[in-house]
Formats: sequence, structure tokens, C-alpha cells
Amino acid sequence: MGRRCVIVSGGTFSPVEGLRSDDFVIACDRGYTYCDALNLRPDLVISDFDSYCGPVDSDIPLNTYASEKDDTDTMLAARYAVEHGFQSVLLCCALGGRLDHLIANLQTLVFIGKHGLPAALSGEDTEIITLSSGSVSLPRRKGWSLSVFAADGPCRGVTLSGVRYPLLDAEILPSFPIGVSNQWTEAEAVISVREGILLIVQSKIPA
Repeated sequence: MGRRCVIVSGGTFSPVEGLRSDDFVIACDRGYTYCDALNLRPDLVISDFDSYCGPVDSDIPLNTYASEKDDTDTMLAARYAVEHGFQSVLLCCALGGRLDHLIANLQTLVFIGKHGLPAALSGEDTEIITLSSGSVSLPRRKGWSLSVFAADGPCRGVTLSGVRYPLLDAEILPSFPIGVSNQWTEAEAVISVREGILLIVQSKIPA
């Protein structure tokens, strides 16, 4: 399976399922405070101290940066994950909050995917993964919707099966949300793409 890098960002706090004892955890700024609630001890803290101003345990490595920089703290953590040989990346506490930071976190997810690593963003009511040049099968989730967006496109050779609105060898563009709010019709939905990067979003439907 390979070692995974878990990046705890500074968006809205959300519980995370499936954390593993061998995960390498990077806390980003305010994400450092979220680690206690997630029962995580960071292996590294990356911070410009604009959303967290408290102390950091002296036993935890700390990379500090000026607040005026090109990369967000979460992007710096993503670069670290890409450069240090991890096999996959999970972003958490990266939804909600300011819209500009949410968009930046989605772009960070695509950045990780473009570097060949399976990338996921997990929230309490939302799960997002990237897909590039391959396919994925997603089990039916009652009460959830399934959406597919071209994140780095055009995305060509897009096929969706096991869903209410299928596609076959289609081209989808970042400028048109044709893949929004689909539904499972079978036990699994199968999504594939030949060229480009898809964002696959599973969203819990409000009761």
C-alpha cells in the first residue's frame, strides 16, 4: 500500500475516518490545533502563523514561513509529500471556511494528482478524489450524490457507468458542469478517463 501523507489543513474542522498508525502527519498552521481532536501527533508542522499563534511542541519539527509567499501552507505540505516519496496523500480539515482557501485546496489536490500520487480530500459530508488516466469503482452510498468535474482539462475518454446519467468516451470541460449531481443505479459506479484529471466528488445529501 505504501506510506501515506496526511495533511491537516486549517479549514473547518471535520472528523476523519480511516487514519492509520503509520501515516506521516503534517499539520498546517491552525491544523495543528485540530490534531488533538483527531488524536494525531504531527510528524511535521508547516506554518506562517497567520491563523495559529500559539506554541508548538519542541519535539515536533517546525518549518516556518513568511505569510507573504506564493504557496499556501497546505500547498507547501503538498510539495513536501510529492518530494519525499509518499505513495498517496489525504487532505483533511480542508473544506469550509473562506471560499478562496477552499478553491486553493482543490487546486492543491489537483497538483498532487498531476505528480502521480493518488490524492483525496475528506470531510464529514464530502469526499473528493482525483483520477487521471485510469478508472475507479465506487460502491453505492445511500443518501449521497456523485459528481464528476474536469479539473485539469479538457478531460477526454470519460466514461461513467452504473449511474443514472452515464457517459461513454465523452469529453468534459472545466467550463461546463455536465457531471454534477449524478446517482448510483447499480452496486458500483465505474468512472474512467483517458486524458486529463477528474475531480470525483461524493456529497452527503441533506435530509
